[in-house]
Amino acid sequence: MANIILITGGARSGKSGFAMKMAKQTSSRPVYLATARVWDDDFKERINRHKRERGGEWINIEEEKNLDKLILSGRTVVLDCITLWLTNIFHDNNYDMEKSLSEAKMIWNTFVKSDFTIFVVSNEIGMGVHAADDAARKFTDLQGFFNQFIAAMAEDVYLMVSGIPVKIK
Repeated sequence: MANIILITGGARSGKSGFAMKMAKQTSSRPVYLATARVWDDDFKERINRHKRERGGEWINIEEEKNLDKLILSGRTVVLDCITLWLTNIFHDNNYDMEKSLSEAKMIWNTFVKSDFTIFVVSNEIGMGVHAADDAARKFTDLQGFFNQFIAAMAEDVYLMVSGIPVKIK
């Protein structure tokens, strides 16, 4: 089974940078697994900027949903991020929280069966204001339930606060 390190926190808290730093300390050729879906031109440019900033030592893999199809045995991986991955699943399931959670768990359990180290970046979106509409409330629940699911199987869990990692497990 994969060695899972969960890194969670708020937006722009330093999660990705911390995950990348830890991965580079573990491997000279880490994998950056991006889950973002290109929703518009602005987001496409953001993705391209992130690729340029990473540098040549990274192996880049883009996968919106089907993590269970990837073969990463023996690798060190940064998965960035669970929130975007769940967004893709939630959208494709017509905002059905229960169906999305079930699908996400099924994919995840298959994905982490092989032997690799994975630094998982996620968001604590439930720490902010209460969501204004039904879909946003359901997504907040989905994110929270899935973060708990990953944290339970993770070897280490870090909460990022203002660029400072706080080890909580």
